[in-house]
Order: sequence, then structure tokens, then C-alpha cells
Amino acid sequence: MQTFSKIVSTTALAASLMLGLASVAEAKQKTEFKVAWSIYVGWMPWGYAADHGIVKKWADKYGIKIDVTQFNDYVESMNQYTAGAFDAVTLTNMDGLSIPAAGGVDTTAVIVGDFSNGNDAVILKDKASLTDIKGQNVNLVQYSVSHYLLARALDSIKLTERDVKVVNTSDADMVAAYKTPDVTAVVTWNPLVSTILEDPTAKKVFDSSQVPGEIIDLMVANSSVLKDNPNFGKALAGIWYETAALLRADTAGGKAAREAMGSASGTDLAGFEAQLAATKLFDKPADAVAFTASPNLPKTMDLVRNFLFEKGLLGNGAPSADVIGIEMPDGKVLGDTGNVRLRFTEAYMKAAADGSL
Repeated sequence: MQTFSKIVSTTALAASLMLGLASVAEAKQKTEFKVAWSIYVGWMPWGYAADHGIVKKWADKYGIKIDVTQFNDYVESMNQYTAGAFDAVTLTNMDGLSIPAAGGVDTTAVIVGDFSNGNDAVILKDKASLTDIKGQNVNLVQYSVSHYLLARALDSIKLTERDVKVVNTSDADMVAAYKTPDVTAVVTWNPLVSTILEDPTAKKVFDSSQVPGEIIDLMVANSSVLKDNPNFGKALAGIWYETAALLRADTAGGKAAREAMGSASGTDLAGFEAQLAATKLFDKPADAVAFTASPNLPKTMDLVRNFLFEKGLLGNGAPSADVIGIEMPDGKVLGDTGNVRLRFTEAYMKAAADGSL
């Protein structure tokens, strides 16, 4: 089974901070672009689009070339983007802030593709209530969205991380770890969640549907590259919405696309569709625009930036969560207005919505 780590490690962060220095070169108009992506249900359309001519179709429309590369290592894809080797990359809102943005790379969310709506979960062994987590060791990928979900789950029952003990565990080892007698609580994501829940002892006690809209999956691009090459952003939007439509299409073509994406991600059609069911997919651009413009987005990013600051993931010596500015679509900034490094824009999604791509 092929999985990936939605993880920010201190080692990866340190590497990205150094690599980021290499990506500060001034952007300019160009005709060839490189996009990185990694395996996850909401990002599978990028690989499918590359394999089935959709990337080429939209690139040709704008007289450009787009090379799409799959990474099996999620963190490495972000590090390569931060280093300037790629113009765009798939990542979560949390990781976008803690790796490229914290590494000094001004980054813009071109596509808000989906949010986890049950794909990430807290699972207890032979216990059916979240309150039973108190005092337990909790196995998860440290500093990942699983760590963030644990923090939100504990907060919902007036507990803190001091009430449990986090045990850093690789996603590759999570299923095997759960089967051992000593492991009684895990936090992870699909397809691992589905596999673990096949065990009759496993009880899901909290999932990302209880914090909707907080674990967001994005396609981001270097802000300077995007500013100097807006057609690149338009092409990305065209690619996404044409391919994402196949995820919902009740047609033979839609089924074939989902089957292909499922196979490419290490599961079958049923498994892939089960993951889709736990994903709030923004396959329609108007829905993505509404979500991005919502007052809930600044609230979510405030939660995320404070979590990262508490974990020391906004850079060595960061004095507060305000150290990095996060710009919203209306131009308002969370944090330092003089150090904006993560931006949300509706521009390209709106272009798709109004048919002006």
C-alpha cells in the first residue's frame, strides 16, 4: 500500500530554511514550468491529468510547457519547491506555512482543492469515547496534521497534550504498530484509517469532520513566478477543474478515472471512493471561491499558526505566531504585514467560475 507523510519534521524545516535561500532569485517571464505532487486522494487528479493529456491541453492553450512530477516523499517535494527546483507543489495549509513560508519563499495558494472531512482520525483500542484517551500513549507522525488533529480533539474535551504522551511513529509503521499490544491509541489518515478500522478492537472517536475546513489541501505556486506568469496560474486552474470533475462524474469516463487514480494510489475503486466520501472536494470553482472568501479561513489559519508556533515550527527564535504574514483574499493580513509569505487568492478559481480561463 502506497502512502505519504503529511509531516513537518524539524530536520525538514531546517533543510527548507537553508534551501529557501537558493530560491530568492527574481522571477521573470518564462514558458516552462515544473509542478510537484505526492500521493493523496485530493491530489491524484494531478497525476491523472499529466498521464491523460489534460496538462498538455491547458499548457498548449497558453503557449507554455508544464512538467508534472510525482514524489513518493511528501516532505521532499516541499523541500524541492522551497529550493526553487519547482514552481508549484501540492501541500496542506499547515505545511505551506511551516516549510516554504517559514523558509522565506513567498507562496500563493492557486487552487483550494479540498479539505479533509473524515480522512484523518483518532482511533482508540477497545475504548469508544474520546475521553478515554487521557493518560494514554498516542502514536502519530509528530508535527503532522495528525498532531494538529490530536490537539484539536483534546481541546474539544478540555484536555491538553500534557494529558497524553505523544509517541512519534512513521506512517509506514502505523498499521503494524496498532496490532501490537502496547499501542492503544493512534492518530492517522486514510488509507491507514480504513485499514486500522478493519480490526474489531479499533474505535474511531474523533475525526476531521468535527473540525471541518481546517486541514486544507492546496496547489500553491511561487508568488513571484505567478505574478510574472499569470497564464501559469490559469493553466493550473483549467487542469484542476477539468480533472476534478471526473471525481464526481456518474459516467463511464468518471468511473474509469477514479479507478485509475485509486490504482495509482495503491487501492481499488471502492477504496478510493471511500476516501473521496471523507473528503470535501471543491470540484466546482464557485464552491472553492466561497470557501476561500469565508471568514472561517482566517480563523483556521490563526489556529494553525499558533499550533506551529507552540511547536517551534515557524523558525528558530520566532518571537510569536505573528512572525510570518498570511494574506487573505480581501488583502487583510494575519501577522507581520512586512513579512507576508503565504497568500490566499480567489483570482484563478474565479476565472474558472466565470468561464474566463
